[in-house]
Amino acid sequence: MAAAKYDVLAIGNAIFDVLVRTDEGFLAAHGMTKGGMALIDEARAASIYADMGPATEMSGGSAANTIVGLAGFGASTAYVGKVKDDQIGRLYIHDIRAATVAFDTPPASDGPATGCSYILVTPDGERTMNTYLGAAQDLSPTDIDPDTVAAASILYLEGYLWDPKAAKEAFLKASRIAHDAGRQVALTLSDAFCVDRYRDEFLALMRDGTVDLIFANESELHSLYQTSDFDTALAQLRQDIALGVVTRSEKGCVVATEGGVVAVPACSIDRLVDTTGAGDLFAAGFLFGLVRGAGHEDAGRLGALAAAEVIQHIGARPQVSLKELAQANGLPV
Repeated sequence: MAAAKYDVLAIGNAIFDVLVRTDEGFLAAHGMTKGGMALIDEARAASIYADMGPATEMSGGSAANTIVGLAGFGASTAYVGKVKDDQIGRLYIHDIRAATVAFDTPPASDGPATGCSYILVTPDGERTMNTYLGAAQDLSPTDIDPDTVAAASILYLEGYLWDPKAAKEAFLKASRIAHDAGRQVALTLSDAFCVDRYRDEFLALMRDGTVDLIFANESELHSLYQTSDFDTALAQLRQDIALGVVTRSEKGCVVATEGGVVAVPACSIDRLVDTTGAGDLFAAGFLFGLVRGAGHEDAGRLGALAAAEVIQHIGARPQVSLKELAQANGLPV
């Protein structure tokens, strides 16, 4: 197997994040389900944006947040996602490249605008997302460069990408290329509502070996196996995938393999501000641990550290060097 040029290549929905602090009354007035992610059309996006207060805006998308986090640890990274050649799309490209992530997906010259996610953060730190996919949903197999995929030790795929048909085909193409090159493929389940829509397909991806590693939170795991009992769901996960990682908020995480389960505690924080990106940054730390040859426990600790950093401020991008933070906490980098 050839040496890898990239530690991790992520493929996901390239979404420009618009974050705003609000209250539960705003959610109720707009018919939003607190803590969830709803796909919206351009008209609803405009309506929500018009009613929002002052916002923090940055490039995002779940897999993009993860890959920027990995770069912050010092990993060599690349990203595939679709934007339009418009003002927001150009901002997106500049921002992710500035984070030292290789990003060469050609922008669309026509069609829908660059995707945006309107993220409402309530006083308890919970985030509710309303996402207009826009150009992101036009990612297609032609955007997948075989040489780039084959050059990455781990291919990381975003569950949200399973919605559009062409993006789904791109997802499967990339997985085949990665496995043919002897690489690993990881999938984040993204959202419980996403799992509700595609439960059987996600299980098939796990059971037929299309993916080797699953990231899920508790609600996604319960949705996947349609049980409220955590231990029952975890036992099934261990049968279905070589490596499964389940985040449990303040309870930390569990790393599940056929051989057993390793529990890793959460890191303490001073104040919960915004849970946006917690799972994304946990995945960044865990994947970094894997590519650096750390054991599952240390990988989990790296994930917990990154998640703890990002939930103590607005936005899904770290505000300190994750590499230096890991070193200060005695973790391998």
